[in-house]
Amino acid sequence: MIGKLKGSIEEIAEDHVLIDVHGVCYVAFCSTRTLARLGSVGEAAVLHIETYVREDQLRLFGFATALEREWFRLLQSVQGVGAKVALAVLSTLTASDLANAIALQDKAMIARAPGIGPKVAQRIVTELKTKAPAFSGEAGGAMGLRQELGEGVAPAPVADAVSALSNLGYSRDQAATAVAAALKAAGENPDSAKLIRLGLKELAR
Repeated sequence: MIGKLKGSIEEIAEDHVLIDVHGVCYVAFCSTRTLARLGSVGEAAVLHIETYVREDQLRLFGFATALEREWFRLLQSVQGVGAKVALAVLSTLTASDLANAIALQDKAMIARAPGIGPKVAQRIVTELKTKAPAFSGEAGGAMGLRQELGEGVAPAPVADAVSALSNLGYSRDQAATAVAAALKAAGENPDSAKLIRLGLKELAR
């Protein structure tokens, strides 16, 4: 089982990279985000590897971070999501964006990935909602708030503030992050007006 490759870049293609490790070249299929983070031909590269062994093939999937690899595995636990679709999701969304979309139950954001229809997007946000915080790649902070918003159980002033900021043109994720920061500075039992005001200050930074 191959867990990591360290070598030099021999070739970069549309969906894979060729890594030369002491004269042996490995083909690793990657998300477009991972490919974009690699250097040029001849430069050193490190990839976290997921190895797939089938009766008729052995295929390596490469990732810039261990967290991206964990998301690749987790996504495939959802019915209808295979390796190709999981890579498409990771090509479209960062690990943090993906965790936020799931916490907010934002299936439209998931559906931006090629090959993801409404039904599969719904299954992803539903089946993975309890696992998103552990794979968010960020310190809890706003993640709990996003989950409350996604489940419709956030306090009314918080939900109203997020809705107001969203109506001003910010994404729901940006609004949730700003309101989470505002809550820390707002003191006890802030009303929606105060959260909106502090949230706008956060967004203006």
